[in-house]
Amino acid sequence: MLEVWGRKSSSNVQALMWCIGELGLPYQRHDVGHRFGGTDSDEFYALNPNRTIPVLRDGDLPPLWETGAILRYLANRYAPDEFWPADLIARTNVDRWMEWSKLNVALLFTAPIFWRVVRTPAAERDPAAIDQALQAFENKLMIAEQRLAGQTFLAGDTFSAADIQFGHVLYRYYDIDIDRQPLPNLRSYYDRLTERPAFREHVMVSYEALRA
Repeated sequence: MLEVWGRKSSSNVQALMWCIGELGLPYQRHDVGHRFGGTDSDEFYALNPNRTIPVLRDGDLPPLWETGAILRYLANRYAPDEFWPADLIARTNVDRWMEWSKLNVALLFTAPIFWRVVRTPAAERDPAAIDQALQAFENKLMIAEQRLAGQTFLAGDTFSAADIQFGHVLYRYYDIDIDRQPLPNLRSYYDRLTERPAFREHVMVSYEALRA
């Protein structure tokens, strides 16, 4: 059985749990981080010296940390071919969109936008900085918007690990109080994701506890 350390309101934990849900793997999750604490303990340090979540342990294997590395581990060990292809070229295509999503989507949204809108008191928010960050973020989303004009999912016409790394950000993007660009292909893609039971269970999670 998989063992996961990390609170369900963490976006990185959500990506991991969504993957576990899509693959139908049994798991046990421990609430750690933010209001739950626990990352400063000696026991957690032994799991991850960075003291960050998520952490995953698969049976008696050593603990794994860094979300992207964990997702690739699960994909390599447990996923069907359409999710993580055996063919090198096809797998690299999925992998490049995973990497693009982490560096150009998740990192441009979480701290620059989500933290400034949700985790910052209203009186301390910087609307100009939020608008600038949103423009940079949506410039990257335009790449996905154009790509999704001709296919169902980010890396092709089948759901893959790339959609995990990309799509988990979109729930908060569409839920927070901001003015968004009309990106119809992206919105249709997001609507398709919301039909997936594992997405609804692990990603469409309240973030009220994170509000300033």
